[in-house]
This record gives sequence, C-alpha cells and structure tokens, in this order.
Amino acid sequence: MNRFSLWLDERLHLSTLIQFLSRKSVPRHKHSFWYIFGGLALFFFLVQLITGVLLLLYYSPTPETANESVRFIESQVPYGWFVRSLHAWSANLMVATVLVHLFSTYFMRAYRRPRELMWVSGLTLLLVVLGFGFTGYLLPWDTTAYFATQIGTEIPRTIPVIGELVVQILRGGDYIAGESLKRLFALHVAILPLVSLGLIGLHLTLNQVHGTSIPIGVTPARPGIPFFPNYVYRDMIAWTLGLMLLLYLSILFPVKLGDKVDPLASAPLGIKPEWYFLTLYETLRLVPGMILGISSEAVVNVGVVAVILTAFLIPFLDQAAGLGRSNRLFTVLGLIAIAYMIVAVSLAYLT
Repeated sequence: MNRFSLWLDERLHLSTLIQFLSRKSVPRHKHSFWYIFGGLALFFFLVQLITGVLLLLYYSPTPETANESVRFIESQVPYGWFVRSLHAWSANLMVATVLVHLFSTYFMRAYRRPRELMWVSGLTLLLVVLGFGFTGYLLPWDTTAYFATQIGTEIPRTIPVIGELVVQILRGGDYIAGESLKRLFALHVAILPLVSLGLIGLHLTLNQVHGTSIPIGVTPARPGIPFFPNYVYRDMIAWTLGLMLLLYLSILFPVKLGDKVDPLASAPLGIKPEWYFLTLYETLRLVPGMILGISSEAVVNVGVVAVILTAFLIPFLDQAAGLGRSNRLFTVLGLIAIAYMIVAVSLAYLT
C-alpha cells in the first residue's frame, strides 16, 4: 500500500493538495454552524447525480413508454422503488439546503467585496436547482405531473418580450406532448447537470481563492478550524446525518407513481406544484385577475423578474448604500421575504 500511495502521489501530487488543505482554516465563531449547509447541498446534489444515472438505465423518455418504464423501475427492478425515492427526496432536501445556505449567506453578508461573484454563482445555482425540479416533474408522465407542467409552462407566457419564446422552448408546441417530454428530459439529464457542474466548480474555486467570510461585528476565535482533517470530519458528520434523514424519508415515505395521463381528459381538481414553487402559486392565486387593466399574471411575472434581478445586484446595492447603514434594512427585507414564503406555502397547503 505504501508503494502504491507513493506511485499515485507521484502522478497526482495528492500530498501537495493535502498540505494546501491542511494550511487552510475555517473561521471559528458563534455562526460557524451555518457553514455546513453548503456542504450538505453538495452532498444531496451528488446523490441526485448517482441515483439519476441509475434511473436513466431503465427510463424511456417517450409518451408511450415513460410511465411504464417508471412503473417497471418501481415494481421489477431490484430496489428500484428505493432509488427513485432517494432521487425524489434528495431533490427536496437539496432545494431546502440551498435555500438555507443562500439566506445564511445573505444575513451574514458573505457577499461583501470581493465575494460578489460567489453570491452571483450561488444565486444562479439556486435557479438551476429549481430548474431541475421543474424539468424533472413531467418525466413520470402521470396525470398530476402532466397537468401541473401544462399550467406551469403557461405562466411565463405573460413575461414581456421573451415570454412566448420561453413557452415555445419548453413545450416545443402549443401543448404538452411528446416533444415537451423530450425537451424537458434533455434539460434535466444533460444541459442542467453540465451547467450546474460548471457553476459548482466556479463556486468552490472562488471559495478557495477568497476564503470563508466572517460576519460583520463578529470576532472569530484564534486559531480557526483546520480544514483538513478537522472541518472535513465535521462535514462528514453533517453528511452522515443528511444521509440518515434521506434514508428515513425514502423508506417510510416512498414516492408513489400516479396513473398514466390521458391528455384528452380534464385536469383533476386541486393540482399544486412542489413546495418550492408554492410561493409563486399562492401569489398568483391571491392577486386579483386584473390590476390597473393589466393581467395579474403579467404583473406577478414582472415582479418575479424584478426580484431576481435585484437579488443578483444585492452585493453592489449593499456596497453603494454603505454597510453600516444598510445592514438593518437588508436584514428586515430578508426576514420579510422568509415570512412571506412561510405564509404563502402554509396557505397553499391549507386551502
């Protein structure tokens, strides 16, 4: 083993990497706990990749075979139901941990100069993760997925200038059909994974270049936590707990496949999107049909685009406003955003 490790090190220079990681440290302070959610998001993403590849071995992306292939995975493939449940639950946990990581970054002002690009890449990753959820929802080709995607792809139509183009790109026609399934499948298994891998690489590289941010007004303990092996062990503990939660949810609450869709049938009542889209869903439901003579969908879509663009500009707006004066305002705005999301999701589930 010693000779093999020397042979491997001579070719990969692993000792140099280990020495670099040993010199790197993570700040130690009362908010250090929130750092683990970035690693947890990466863990659930890796679970998504592994389980997605396994499901891809049996999945067939055509309207005639999609539902049957998923049913075959669940009933005939050994542990197929378990792999599918792992894939579905890890998707939900990935979205949750990315959101927690993003908001913790926001409240600790970890986007401050020179980390603006880390914030931009992280926010882009959140949008890509939501894209994973949206594009993967139709793939089982069951009744709920079909009509929910039909409604979901209709929403962007009212976005000025690009709305109609977005709908045509997603659907490939006027309605959800075989072309839509192929396009969303290609986005889900090829385009978005490649984009996400590039963004994750950029995000991790920027983290190595700039180091871990320390919240304003916090004095870290000296010395910090050595990244290797101390913080790696801490991340492994978090990953183990994340795996235990994932196994618990997948075994006790396995994902169920609905009946194959009949596109000519009427949409069933009470169709709702996944929880991470419920804020938008409930907003559209609560807003009056017309606002000053403009469709409510158009108003909400413009508002969503404005919020996203503003979110990308947060590091620069904060810097322009002055850190000391803007901290309290930005904290209040973040708390309002979280409160609104919680209320909207709760209302969507209760009504």
